[in-house]
Amino acid sequence: MTMEKIRSKKAFICDMDGVIYHGNKLLPGVTEFVNWLKKAEKHFLFLTNSSERAPRELQEKLARLGLEVDKKHFYTSALATAAFVAKQTPGSTAYVIGETGLINALYDAGITMNDVDPDYVIVGESRNYTYENILRAVKFVQQGAKLIGTNPDLTGPTEQGIVPSTGALISPIEQATGNKAYFVGKPNPLMMRTALKKIGCRREETVIVGDRMDTDIVAGLESEITTVLVLSGVTSREDVDSFAYRPDLILDGVGDILG
Repeated sequence: MTMEKIRSKKAFICDMDGVIYHGNKLLPGVTEFVNWLKKAEKHFLFLTNSSERAPRELQEKLARLGLEVDKKHFYTSALATAAFVAKQTPGSTAYVIGETGLINALYDAGITMNDVDPDYVIVGESRNYTYENILRAVKFVQQGAKLIGTNPDLTGPTEQGIVPSTGALISPIEQATGNKAYFVGKPNPLMMRTALKKIGCRREETVIVGDRMDTDIVAGLESEITTVLVLSGVTSREDVDSFAYRPDLILDGVGDILG
């Protein structure tokens, strides 16, 4: 896949953590890349497996980093999880280990919080992850609550380095109950189909840009979308060879798309 073919695509689906920023630090070339997306009138969507923040908060975060992007260009695993649960069991209740982005998405979808006898246990990234939370979650799953994870990522990049993410946080609950979680975020095809609908483009016209082989790149591969791996996040060039599949293109960062 040549750079010219990548640039000629009509739509771009971009991960955020490790692609656009690390924590509160904008990555090199991002400003130029986003300005190019706008100037070239590309359809684009920031599709993040992070469930911590709502689209408006992501919009405000980018604004603080010097990028003005309308909130319509953001879609999160929290929104995808809320939509999935609301469709599966309308008006259900949940015990949630997660941040406000996830909790508010669930409320907006008509799902209420319940720490007595919830229909679901839903886990996302959380700074309030405690042993007590795990005990409650295990008890509810043992009592019949369905276990949902916002995303399967084991780790995520920050300014301080690699930290545990949802896949790692939910693992003790899976191990203690013997129940495997259902993960809604990338590479789940549900999230990819929603992304294509939101940008209003066909898969043949679209590129997905991400820093993870096991979520971003496999999501694109299984959805038949052109894939670009950037090495600005959790994946190194050496890591790529350990996977049974390859991205269409490997770049140091999104700025390289501009040539």
